Amino acid sequence: MILVPVYEYVRFSLFPMNMPRMNLQFKSTKMGNRVKVLNMTASFESELDSSQNLPSTSSNGKDLVYDSMVHFLEERNEEELSRRILMLSRSNKVRSALELCKSMEFSGLKPDVHAYNSLLSCMLRNGLLDDALRTFEFMKNNKVITGHTYSIILKAIADTQGNDAALDMFAELERDSKLKKDFDMVVYNTVISICGRSNNWVETEGLWRRIQENGYIGTQVTYSLLISIFVRCNQCELAIDAYTEMIRNGVEPRDDTMHAMINACVKEEKRDLALSIFQKMLNDGLKPNLVACNALINSLGKGGGIKLAFKIYDIMISLGHKPDDFTWNSLLGALYRANRHADALHLFERIRQQNELISLHLYNTALMSCQKLGSWDKAIQLLWQMEVYDHMIHQKCVPDTFTHLSLIRSCIWGSLWAEVEEILDGLPPNVSLYNAAIQGMSLRGKVESAKKLYFKMQKNGLKPDGKTRALMLQNLRKHRFKVKKLT
Repeated sequence: MILVPVYEYVRFSLFPMNMPRMNLQFKSTKMGNRVKVLNMTASFESELDSSQNLPSTSSNGKDLVYDSMVHFLEERNEEELSRRILMLSRSNKVRSALELCKSMEFSGLKPDVHAYNSLLSCMLRNGLLDDALRTFEFMKNNKVITGHTYSIILKAIADTQGNDAALDMFAELERDSKLKKDFDMVVYNTVISICGRSNNWVETEGLWRRIQENGYIGTQVTYSLLISIFVRCNQCELAIDAYTEMIRNGVEPRDDTMHAMINACVKEEKRDLALSIFQKMLNDGLKPNLVACNALINSLGKGGGIKLAFKIYDIMISLGHKPDDFTWNSLLGALYRANRHADALHLFERIRQQNELISLHLYNTALMSCQKLGSWDKAIQLLWQMEVYDHMIHQKCVPDTFTHLSLIRSCIWGSLWAEVEEILDGLPPNVSLYNAAIQGMSLRGKVESAKKLYFKMQKNGLKPDGKTRALMLQNLRKHRFKVKKLT
């Protein structure tokens, strides 16, 4: 028999956590100022494990939940106790936060959802995934859950078990219509982000369609993620669709989103949309980066918009960007494609004045422009080209076959036959160069020089192409006919 003073309370102190619910039943009779306790029975039930097949140990092998203790709480204000759990969790005091949380549950008090979410994050920071999952199941079953809760758990699963495991978990949650009602854009954004980790654009598109079907409107984060993933996966049409929906829903794009969209529009040759996005960035006081400027210049140049391309170039300079090889290649190539070869050469001279080193591609474009200018004095043209060639060698910018082909053809136009042979003698035997030289000489009537190179070509073990063989056979027949006529 236990005698307890009537003015004292029965104190529950340091009960092990393996009995989170304790149902006490007292049968007593009053004796003066004392209570005579005749019988006291207790039954225990684990709310965390009774309905869940979850492991009883945490991720690090310690049974944190069931090793923790429950304390008698003098404070009964749920808001104040929830605030304490929040502060303990933020201070990374996971055991203290968990004990306070379980003590509240034991006392019939309910922590608010922010306290639970903070506790979940604290557990995960300390590697207690299993404990966090048990707490998550408890929250789910007791309907103390928000979209942020799902987001925390899905991120943790993706980090520890992989993206596919997180997507499988989300699919299972999504099948439960009761749980699906708690989903918000925070949850969907988290899952889209997980898809993006592995560039899973197919799953991303499917998720986007389900968001539309469920009547949700994406946030700035939603569309930024969608566009980024689609552009990375070369699904530019989907990126443009997402951007169009974003603008239609009145969501303001971020600068990184607009940069990605300029690249997507360029790839899809939607230059007008790319220009409008570029203009929007300028109007909003944003600074388009060098990559976006180059992409737009290149696209406009290929589409024949040379004036616009140079206008973008001027804006790029005003923004403080320094043009690189890609910038110059785009502008020079645009002038060449527009048959503005003289302008291309003038631009090349400007580039040479501003840069000590020039790429091989720029030299090749300059040489091709020289070839197209039949109105130039050929001697001056060739002298300039030879100067370029020598300058390339001096800069240790090794010319490629394309450069040598341009040079040989230019020498043929200028009737510099000795220079052609000099170039061929100074290089390793190359079938493309010999074919070009022989064909050029044959067409210009230098049959003997062509024959000489043809035999030299065969001696070096090079096989002439069909056009070279046809020209040589034609020249040989003409030569034999002349011999017969003379005899």
